[in-house]
Amino acid sequence: MFTGIVSDIGTIESLDQRGDLRVKISCRYDMDSVDMGASIACSGICLTVVEKGPGWFAVDVSGETVSCIAPGQFSEGRRLNLERALKVGDELGGHIVTGHVDGVGQVVSADPVGDSQEVVIRVSKDLAPYIAAKGSITVDGVSLTVNAISDDAEGALFTLNIIPHTAQVTTLGELAPGRPVNLEIDVLARYLARMEKVRSSG
Repeated sequence: MFTGIVSDIGTIESLDQRGDLRVKISCRYDMDSVDMGASIACSGICLTVVEKGPGWFAVDVSGETVSCIAPGQFSEGRRLNLERALKVGDELGGHIVTGHVDGVGQVVSADPVGDSQEVVIRVSKDLAPYIAAKGSITVDGVSLTVNAISDDAEGALFTLNIIPHTAQVTTLGELAPGRPVNLEIDVLARYLARMEKVRSSG
């Protein structure tokens, strides 16, 4: 379980295609405090530490996971938003995040508004019902608030405001038109939709 509050930015050092894709990621974490088998969210994807050393860790990414996430997510030199798993007693600064990508959105625009950046992201019809103005969404592992959303024939467009601090401590300052992003909808929206489906079918 995570909160969508990024605690480090890692960089992919190397890739090794075995049965799964072995990804080595450099970071600033004290790896002595990270157990083998620990979960680390990597740009919104919950992955398991399978190797580690001073200033780096490695994870295995299955073909199924690769097929569900933003294209190009795992490439050498790519920067990733990192978050270690939530511990009991930790401050819940964002919202409850599972680290399971629900879909991929695409950045339509990223324009400066004051000191911040206004970002518009397109989502498909299957994700659109789960996104609401003033609700929470996770974009590449970062907990954010939806400013506005508008539906159209293709799905929906939703708007975010990226403040300077968020742009500096995450990879969201790199967002540009055409870039695909990992999305995780609010877990509450997922359960409400399931409850409504069961109620309607009953």
